[in-house]
Amino acid sequence: MLTASQLRGGTAIRHEGQPYKVVSVEYHPGQGKMGGAAHTRLQNLQTAAFWEHSFRAELRFDEIPKTLAGDRAAFLEPGMRLSIEFLEDRPVSVLFPDVLEVKIADTAPPSHQQADSAFKPAVFANGVEVMVPQFIKSGDIIRLDLRTMRYMDRAKAKGA
Repeated sequence: MLTASQLRGGTAIRHEGQPYKVVSVEYHPGQGKMGGAAHTRLQNLQTAAFWEHSFRAELRFDEIPKTLAGDRAAFLEPGMRLSIEFLEDRPVSVLFPDVLEVKIADTAPPSHQQADSAFKPAVFANGVEVMVPQFIKSGDIIRLDLRTMRYMDRAKAKGA
């Protein structure tokens, strides 16, 4: 059992019978008789919907066991060097970088006539799908924020 004040990004919990992954959390301690609050951004693991909610610090959650690499396992590549967290000589999680450069395997043809805020789906070679701007084409390498699974920008060319 975890309390809301113990939540950390990447933790998988069960709330009201639904499984969630904690995407981000900010803890605000209370003053005087007021208890603290954890302001969270959660992703439902069944529907992939995001939910932002504040919980009282003493609220308890069931922690869901997860695989060592979690949902980021799809981004593992041969020869990739990552750190591993240990607890009592047992590996508990793999620490991925916050930003990763990945190649777009498939997406709709680029369109430059669209508004800058328009996005389209793109699929990586590992099968993961994200939304990217209209000007991105298949074969482009982009920088992806692994915490939020959002496009950041195009990767800079090596040596440029």
